[in-house]
Amino acid sequence: MQPITSTYRLQLRPDALTLDGARELAGYLQELGVSHLYLSPVSTAVDGSTHGYDVTDPTTVSEALGGRAALVALVAELRGRDMGVVVDLVPNHVGVGHPQQNRWWWDVLRRGRDSAYAGYFDIDWAQGRFAVPVLGDDGESALWLDRGGPEPMLAYHDHRYPLAPGTENVGVGATGAVGVGATGAVGVGATGAVGDDVAEVHRRQAYELVHWRSGRVGYRRFFTVDSLAALRQEDPVVFTVTHREPASWFAEGLVDGVRVDHPDGLTDPAGYLARLRGLLGPERWLVIEKILTPGEHLDPALPVDGTTGYDALAEFGGVFLDLAGAATLGELHRERTGTSGDAAWLATAEREAKIEVLRGGLAPEVRRLVETVRTDAGVVVDTGVLTDAVIETVTRIPTYRTDYGPGAGSLAAAVGDVADARPDLAEPLTVIVRAVLARGEAAARLQQVCGAATAKAVEDRLFYRTARLISLQEVGGDPGRFGVTVAQFHLMQTERARHWPAAMTTLSTHDTKRGEDVRARIGVLSQAPDLWARSVREWEHLAPSPDPVTGLLLWQTMFGVWPGTGAPTSTLRRRLHDYATKAVREAAVHTDWAAVDEAYEARVHDWIDTVLSGPVSRSMSAVVRRLSTHGRIVSVGQKLLQLAGPGIPDVYQGTELWEDSLVDPDNRRLVGFDVRRRLLDRLDPATSVDEATKMLCVREALRLRRERPSCFVGGCYTPVFADGPAADHLVGFLRGDEVIAVSARLTVRLFEHGWDETVLPLPPGTWTDRLSGRSFHGKVDLATLFARRTIALLTRDRPASYH
Repeated sequence: MQPITSTYRLQLRPDALTLDGARELAGYLQELGVSHLYLSPVSTAVDGSTHGYDVTDPTTVSEALGGRAALVALVAELRGRDMGVVVDLVPNHVGVGHPQQNRWWWDVLRRGRDSAYAGYFDIDWAQGRFAVPVLGDDGESALWLDRGGPEPMLAYHDHRYPLAPGTENVGVGATGAVGVGATGAVGVGATGAVGDDVAEVHRRQAYELVHWRSGRVGYRRFFTVDSLAALRQEDPVVFTVTHREPASWFAEGLVDGVRVDHPDGLTDPAGYLARLRGLLGPERWLVIEKILTPGEHLDPALPVDGTTGYDALAEFGGVFLDLAGAATLGELHRERTGTSGDAAWLATAEREAKIEVLRGGLAPEVRRLVETVRTDAGVVVDTGVLTDAVIETVTRIPTYRTDYGPGAGSLAAAVGDVADARPDLAEPLTVIVRAVLARGEAAARLQQVCGAATAKAVEDRLFYRTARLISLQEVGGDPGRFGVTVAQFHLMQTERARHWPAAMTTLSTHDTKRGEDVRARIGVLSQAPDLWARSVREWEHLAPSPDPVTGLLLWQTMFGVWPGTGAPTSTLRRRLHDYATKAVREAAVHTDWAAVDEAYEARVHDWIDTVLSGPVSRSMSAVVRRLSTHGRIVSVGQKLLQLAGPGIPDVYQGTELWEDSLVDPDNRRLVGFDVRRRLLDRLDPATSVDEATKMLCVREALRLRRERPSCFVGGCYTPVFADGPAADHLVGFLRGDEVIAVSARLTVRLFEHGWDETVLPLPPGTWTDRLSGRSFHGKVDLATLFARRTIALLTRDRPASYH
């Protein structure tokens, strides 16, 4: 296996970047200094999928991406360049939105509980017929029988569903009864008479097609996505079958590591990871998409190398925020919305959002949980009261799960909080505890509902309902904590170096709400809060926003992506409209996905056009020109700290240059690799400025990690501090004893008074900046060190005899 020093995330897609396309990028990525390509899921997915997380057949490599032969060829190319591959695994769910493309799901629909694959899915068989929410307002009346193929199928517009053998014609017994047996098999009346009633044929199936807003779902989903059905990885048979193909990659040495998507959705995450580690072996890299909530720590007992880095993202960006800006931005938020947006308000708003999603989109999961609580506890209790107790408990759990790791005690705390706040729920709380202690189905479902509630209520709802400083509103982020001090940052990185030296770190992913450079620019508002507050007040007078929170959210979003020169293009205009639609529907205050308010959304879009085309546009451009330089300083600063800091850094595709991505699918736009190749070919530390600065930073940091790996993974972390009146404007560290990475910070104030004879004492020896070629020793004046750029990557010169 090749040692993993860094990864480069590629979003594969059949129409744009296949495995063969990835192989063509190998030379460029090698020159950039990457050690491993980190591939999005390569298993067969829904036709045309642009992300790959809707896997339909985990036992095969997607032919649309090139198939297994293309994966083997890619690995061979990389091995020849001393590089390797990391692959994204999706164990929690499969795509079922197009049933014919998923042979397991198709067979379960056809045969019900008699299907050989019935146990693969987490289906609520207690319903008799399990509900599949796909119908629109035309409902069952729009169903028809499609007899045009080799087998008759139940049809609903372009969708097709299988028929159980012998049920395509209606058979009615003497009593007219048609039913489903205890095993899910369809029963036919005694006479076997033939009819052609589509509704009757539908009623004979093991499944029931229902309205997509009916609140009825007969299977566990990925959050609230009806087209993604959960798998039962706790079943050894399911684990073996779904991991047969990945196991062959490990056995044949094709893959050096894996990233596991959403392990917290599984029934038993810790058990799953233990089995996966057994397949991988002790040496291969294993990181998990575990979203740590504020104050939560990863369970050190898990057989993993760490998380996928959302926790690190908040740290690297947070150290560039000016905590002094919190008061002014908070006052603007209160003035515009009537709320502070601070930690106390967020805690209350989070509980309210969780109640909404638990009684709304997650209601099917809550109902099933309540039934399993009643069963496992063996107690008769009123359904409504028990539901209230379950919801009250879940809303008070601050983490995705409580059944493993340091957060294991938070369930008891949540139950205690509910008991204090709602004495009337004492009896159902006892029932919940009895069910949990039985360690059966209810205990697992409670954890799964907790994770789904946190994701849907916080990341996909609350973070669109507040806007004090939206760069803080990121997956795993804490908008209530306004950045981190330099001292906090060093403590966090010291802990990472000590406990999770091989965890992934990142600044952008396919799931981030906005790209790293957009967050960096928005974060600069913390350094210029008075300017921003005056500007928003002026803009609101000239072009009043449709509602205060949406206005603050979109003002910052537009500032984050606004061109540094020139006017917004038609492409940017379209992207902003698309983002606004998603933002207001996710917020679910004035409109939402299930009940679109077209009039309100039209007002939002009219407002955006007014901003982009009117006098506000010129004013916005002026503010951007004034602050965009500082945004780029933050961009390269956080990039350098991430790439040189503790952990294994990932570079999300394209982010070696400035990028202005927003939430998905915007962040999966195609990357111009030809432009990047040409720029890399002419990159010169002595002359590269502006756009090339970020690529220079990436290239030199990644190459340095490959050249001196002992300084990084396993190498120590030591803070470095400047001396002088502007010392707080520097953040940096020593890795091993040979590499120093430093960056300027809070440059809006810094540029007003300069470095003022502030110096950086260097350890003994001569130190050369990889980004400029200049050498330094002793005490270095920071005005000199940062004469060309606001970052430096210094290496101690080795003696000529060093090997």
